[in-house]
Amino acid sequence: MAKNANFGRVMTAMVTPFAVDGSVDYAQCGELAKMLLASGSDGLVLTGTTGETPTLSIEEQIEVWRAVRRAVGPDATIIGGASTNSTSESLEMVREGVATGMSGLMFTVPYYNKPPQEGLYRHFRVLAEATPLPCILYNIPGRTSLNMTAETTLRLANDVPNIVGIKEAAGDMAQAKAICDAAPEGFRLWSGDDALTLNILEQGGWGIVSVASHLIGSQISEMIATYVSGDIAGARAIEARLMPLFNVLFIETNPIPVKFAVNHAGIPVGGLRLPMIEASADAQARIAAEMANHKLDVLAVHA
Repeated sequence: MAKNANFGRVMTAMVTPFAVDGSVDYAQCGELAKMLLASGSDGLVLTGTTGETPTLSIEEQIEVWRAVRRAVGPDATIIGGASTNSTSESLEMVREGVATGMSGLMFTVPYYNKPPQEGLYRHFRVLAEATPLPCILYNIPGRTSLNMTAETTLRLANDVPNIVGIKEAAGDMAQAKAICDAAPEGFRLWSGDDALTLNILEQGGWGIVSVASHLIGSQISEMIATYVSGDIAGARAIEARLMPLFNVLFIETNPIPVKFAVNHAGIPVGGLRLPMIEASADAQARIAAEMANHKLDVLAVHA
């Protein structure tokens, strides 16, 4: 059976704006979402790694979904990050997906408890079967200490109709290619690393769930469109120009650098919740310098 989720090639993993007192700034969540959709993002992924979900309550995460959907209207692509390392707790969020107007849901490989591959399969299958929404898996072993194998991903892709794609952040091109080569028709693979976007496309991938698109969404979209058109050299030339910014946004743990960068661009998203802390002085200087190289003032970011 062909998969049929029509999610775009550039989706932004959105930061969660906080007020001065550390509470979630739901109004600014909506404003930021509108800005991102107007500046090159085909869709948004809320309450993921970049959204600081380890420090958000389930209630806060669901309210972020509601706030963004209210702000952007009924038609924008909005994916809700809807999982923890507990299947039963994750189900609390999964069951809110339809009511909050999510276009789809994203499920991260469970962290810390390190289940075997069969446990991953059962976990993701239970979550996906609890919702009619299309679901995307998220494999990021650098955060979870556990890699989901291509075999497990393909088993889920073939067995569960509404599992329609994966965000792959293992950095393993052979694994990405194995998934793309054997996945059912319409199953999509997005890069989880801006710097590897074109490499993922070369393996048969679809696009990027991006951090850098907070600042350069239109340029990333142009890079992918150039590649898809067959102009590989042109796409690589764009990548070369963007690569220093891709790299500087990960010189400290995500989302520390991107939150500084978005604030520096004049878009207030507040600080971070402990144990995350503000970017170091050295990191701030390097990020600001690279942004200046790209002329990323407020007008440039959201033109």
